[in-house]
Amino acid sequence: MEIKKTACPYDCPDCCGLLVTVENGKAVKVAGDPEHPFTRGTLCPKMAHYERTVHSPRRLTTPLKRVGAKGSGEFTPISWEEAVAAIAAKWQAIIKVYGAEAILPYSYAGTMGTLQYSAGHALFFALGASSLDRTICAPAKAQGFRAVMGATLPTAPQEAQHSDFILLWSISMLATDIHFKHDVDIARKRGARIVCIDTYATRTAAYADEFICVKPGTDGALALGLMHIMAREGLVDEAFIAAYVQGWEELKAEILPRYTPALVSRITGVDGKVLTELAQSLGRARAPFLRLGSGQSRYGNGAMTSRLITCLLAVTGAYARPGGGMLTSAAGSNAFDKDIIRRPDMEKPGVRHINMIKLGDVLTDKDLQPQVKSLFVYSSNPACTAPDQNKVLAGLAREDLFTVVHERFMTDTALYADIVLPATTSLEHEDIYYSYGQYVIQRGQAVIPPVGESKSNWQVMQLLAKAMGLTDEFFARQEKDFIAAFMDSTKTAWPLPVDRERLAAGEPVALPLPAAYKMQFKTPSGKIEILNPQLTPPLPDYFPAYSEADDGEFVLINSPDARILDSSFNEREELTRGNIMTLLLNPVDAQRLGLKTGDRVRGKNARGQAEFTLQVTDKAACGTAVSEGVWWQEYTRGGNINRLTSQRTTDKGAGSTFYDVRIDIERV
Repeated sequence: MEIKKTACPYDCPDCCGLLVTVENGKAVKVAGDPEHPFTRGTLCPKMAHYERTVHSPRRLTTPLKRVGAKGSGEFTPISWEEAVAAIAAKWQAIIKVYGAEAILPYSYAGTMGTLQYSAGHALFFALGASSLDRTICAPAKAQGFRAVMGATLPTAPQEAQHSDFILLWSISMLATDIHFKHDVDIARKRGARIVCIDTYATRTAAYADEFICVKPGTDGALALGLMHIMAREGLVDEAFIAAYVQGWEELKAEILPRYTPALVSRITGVDGKVLTELAQSLGRARAPFLRLGSGQSRYGNGAMTSRLITCLLAVTGAYARPGGGMLTSAAGSNAFDKDIIRRPDMEKPGVRHINMIKLGDVLTDKDLQPQVKSLFVYSSNPACTAPDQNKVLAGLAREDLFTVVHERFMTDTALYADIVLPATTSLEHEDIYYSYGQYVIQRGQAVIPPVGESKSNWQVMQLLAKAMGLTDEFFARQEKDFIAAFMDSTKTAWPLPVDRERLAAGEPVALPLPAAYKMQFKTPSGKIEILNPQLTPPLPDYFPAYSEADDGEFVLINSPDARILDSSFNEREELTRGNIMTLLLNPVDAQRLGLKTGDRVRGKNARGQAEFTLQVTDKAACGTAVSEGVWWQEYTRGGNINRLTSQRTTDKGAGSTFYDVRIDIERV
């Protein structure tokens, strides 16, 4: 029996340090690493028994070939040699007739490892395949932050320990960022006040000292209303603004006068008194800390909303004070030169780019030239997680679409594949990890042999490159070669020396931050840019979300469920028990519709319909309907929440607008 260190690979801001107990080549226990500077030895319920995922009886262990109808799940085992040969032959035939752009890779953050996440980029660049824009998460939030702060490093989460006022804005911390609670708890013991702003009463709202419920898609107006009151009552840090902020006077003169408490209250649903008290608390705080989630960015105005919230924190002067600052997404990814694996130099000039959010449209568009004839899916499950699910499934059902899925489990997408390839978990391959919620990096070594005939993303790309006749020496490099190169790249990628000896040994390594990093504003002007002349509009302003103009009585809020992560962990029976496809509805709305808890109801709009079990609760605000989790089809009555979501993209960054839809509700 041996205990080995590694990191959690999932799409979560925490990136926990793991201690894996290995016995006879199997992982028998997974625990948190108490030496990890951020996660500090604790794990979420999902990872506390990660060995149940790794050694699940549902694991795919051999390549499979479809023998039944698409979606039927009828497959027969084949060898890796047969699978790779079949893929290469099909691709070569497609390229000959339609060109390489008829091949589309589709992947996202099924693994957040620096190597395995990007393992396919070079192969598909070299082939000349269509290039995938991976925008499904929160690029609008990143765009909004950069519009004001440029390349400034977001504040480290541990800084919040010294804050006296913590604002948890649009983040379901107890579902998606639970280790930040360690820092918030410390601040609370020191007297800090915790305020949560969200669109319904999450578990995080119950944890906070105060919960403020905002109408979906109106957070930007709320930020403007708070700045209006703070300016009116002299609660901004004028000295800090004069020295470090560009454009406050213009915003105050041209934009803020319109956003009176009365107007903002009508837009957001936040009572005027509550609005005023929040502005006063924020303005009078010694060192406010704002933890901004991604929910506010998944609307048509998501980038602008994130920009406005970033401006709000700037005028408090928080960055100049111990404990103050703003964490959006940490910049730990900057520690490595990711081009080592991504090889953008291999991308063919002029190749078309396809936004992953538009997959449904792309696969069903008969006029697209060339039409996508082959889809290669890895580290993703679009049949479950992509918006406008009916269109996605219609595309995947095309008999002329050759689909290959590299997966650990028979997911909703794998059911539609022509070839399924078994994938390793993070315990079975090499990688190196950074976090987008904190500043710790860690090497993850293979701690057990591959389960069955599973292969890593990179190993599959090597096989396919060889079969397709690609002879560049790049495709002969081994995973450990890349890991060594990533570690070496920290010499130039990060501003201060990184402990590469501890990193090579598999220890969690905190990235050193410059002493005054919070005050190093990396923008063209060297200041926080409320006024950004490079943007249209130069001054930020609120505009409504898409759903304001949509039909449908209720705004649909599709929120994370703490038991799963996107569609990951649906394979675990102990996690998927209980309420699935539950719809939360306010008592006032339920009474008006004649509905009660336990009723089977149908949510519907122009894109489709989905069935839920109703829960009447005041956790949901009037005019909204809430459902948590993205569930595999086998747990639903004909489809999950994405039967209702839209392929529309955000104002900047071309991100997803999962939360920006309306539905009607009826009893089944």
